Amino acid sequence: MSRRGLLALSPMLVLIILMVGLSLYFHDFYKVPPAVIFIITSVYALLTMRGLRLSERISVFSKGAGDSDLMLMVWIFILAGAFAASAKAMGAVDATVNLTLSVLPESMLLPGIFAAACLVSLSIGTSVGTIAALIPIVSGLTAKTGLDMPMMAAATVGGAFFGDNLSFISDTTVVATKTQGCRMSDKFRTNFIIALPAAIVTFIIYICIGRGSAVSPIDAGHVDLLKVLPYLAVLITAIAGINVLAVLTMGIALTGIIGLCDGSYGLDGWFSTMSEGIGGMTETILVALLAGGLLAVIRHGGGIDWIIHRLTAHVNGRRGAEASIAMLVSLVNCCTANNTVAILSVGAIARDISKRFGVDPRKAASILDTFSCFIQGFLPYGAQLLIASALAAIPATAIIPWLFYPLLLGLAATIAIILKYPYQKDKTKS
Repeated sequence: MSRRGLLALSPMLVLIILMVGLSLYFHDFYKVPPAVIFIITSVYALLTMRGLRLSERISVFSKGAGDSDLMLMVWIFILAGAFAASAKAMGAVDATVNLTLSVLPESMLLPGIFAAACLVSLSIGTSVGTIAALIPIVSGLTAKTGLDMPMMAAATVGGAFFGDNLSFISDTTVVATKTQGCRMSDKFRTNFIIALPAAIVTFIIYICIGRGSAVSPIDAGHVDLLKVLPYLAVLITAIAGINVLAVLTMGIALTGIIGLCDGSYGLDGWFSTMSEGIGGMTETILVALLAGGLLAVIRHGGGIDWIIHRLTAHVNGRRGAEASIAMLVSLVNCCTANNTVAILSVGAIARDISKRFGVDPRKAASILDTFSCFIQGFLPYGAQLLIASALAAIPATAIIPWLFYPLLLGLAATIAIILKYPYQKDKTKS
């Protein structure tokens, strides 16, 4: 059983070896597309299956890729891509950035930038997009302050991870909730209780560091509150527990109405923008489908049962099960340098562990998302730090010492596991 389980699990090892090995070979963790690596690994996985004809092996893979929960995730990705692109083209991102900057007290630039990044990332659901939007502004502001660029960049990156961990349209939130079978609103409430203290402490630390810095008046640019409306509407309705597909559809409609009325784009431009946004989600969708098929093959061969047995051999309760989920997603994230791919890769395993030891699906989803963001925040070869360092023209390693939020987030999540916090009754809603 041990040898059979290890053979069935070997595609996961091949996946990690390919990602790490090829990335080191090319000196770039993003030179080899994840979809290509998943295709190669999937072919290998099919070859490891025994006692089945090729058509039967493909059938097992296809059923995994076409799982109903996975297909719902794909629809969310499609709508989220359309919403994000149409909102950006309509000017919602610029309006949100200007709004957050316009309310910053000039004596609190550093904590204000962190707060602005938190709000922007929570609204647009992408840490990379938040960093790309704010770092150029931050670069201009540093020339007027006594604050160092690495410190300002770290405040931006940290705030970007706050929203990446909590936003309803974030890839990690979608994947974590759908793989664990819980509502986004339920996961948000669970995750928020853990993330908020980390954000508050980080904000206070930045206040202490930035106190006394002389800052010239900030020119935030024109603030168009109407263009912030789609983000606010999506955030409020999603928190209220409305179906995420309905929420995103409403958001797309709002961006279209506002954009068409103020001339940001014509009808053809709106459709074209949505198409581009959906196209931008292609690789994520492909990776999700391939990961679903790959995990189905691994499960069919007994690999899932094998790894759960090994991980939980000395686990006696829920606390140990939660810790094993945290360790698993953290390890895979270090190897893949992509928190969404990491959650996709281990989501099914985490769900099985949760069912076996009675871990609340909301807590399991929170652990997956939180620990993946925690690890991702300290990877100098991760997309977030690479983009921040490139835009700020500083080494990624110079930013890491000032990244208080990811560190505190990981600490808060660890304490939550130890103290079995938050206290919840079992609630499983898909």
